[in-house]
Amino acid sequence: MITDWHTLNREPGLPGLYARAATRRKITGTTLPEAGLRCWVDVDPKRLAAYRKVCGFADNGLLPPTFPHILGFALQMQLLTARDFPFPLLGLIHLSNRIHVLRPMGGVNRVRVSVQVQNLQPHAKGATFDLLTTLDDQLGPLWEAESRMLCRGVKLEGEALDDDLATSLALSEVERWKAPGDIGRQYARVSGDYNPIHLSAASARLFGFPTAIAHGLWNKARTLAALAGHLPAASVEIMVQFKKPVRLPSEVALLASAPGSSGDLQLLGAGDLEHMVGHWRPLA
Repeated sequence: MITDWHTLNREPGLPGLYARAATRRKITGTTLPEAGLRCWVDVDPKRLAAYRKVCGFADNGLLPPTFPHILGFALQMQLLTARDFPFPLLGLIHLSNRIHVLRPMGGVNRVRVSVQVQNLQPHAKGATFDLLTTLDDQLGPLWEAESRMLCRGVKLEGEALDDDLATSLALSEVERWKAPGDIGRQYARVSGDYNPIHLSAASARLFGFPTAIAHGLWNKARTLAALAGHLPAASVEIMVQFKKPVRLPSEVALLASAPGSSGDLQLLGAGDLEHMVGHWRPLA
């Protein structure tokens, strides 16, 4: 549990953090930092509107359930490019994402964002850790998320755990959409996430991908926009695992169970290639 919190007066600037990330290419240890970062962040209405447009969310007066990731991105970048963080940021693989929407996110203008890392575990291809992001407003905890990240090439003792999700409910097609070739650049402009693997085929090839691939969190956001009438707006957990990347451009189909307090979802590509699988559940 993190007890050493560093509070920042303002959001970090992304250009300097990207420069730092570009120069960090080596694994320097196997111990995660014990300090976390906190900062008060304002919700920019123009950025929120642009995010809704790129991800397909209607303006219902609530923050989209994935939008807090945008508010925490600069803090995450600072944490993951700090000297005491042992893994290079470029090359990390986002395996899964779990969101808890604790209360309805309406009328939210200013929040305190907190980020930390924990739970370093062995994996068949390296090691995983959890990037935790939480939002608080004046009334207390509002939203929290856990992103499981993989760093290849790390060697830890112990056996890797198998935590694959599987759908158990009957699914039917809800919607299908085309992920255009420039969606990575569109999402980068609203999120700040300019990872080269998402921007163009040329930049993606530098990291071993034949084409650019869609951001995992865009896939999740676009999915939740399509499922707006399927699941509760609050007191809900939304969990997904990212499987095969969505190569750009391509067409995908969203399958989901019937609307309700609990449900399963699946994002498929051509030939029933599984890109993402997940569920939503009520919070205890």
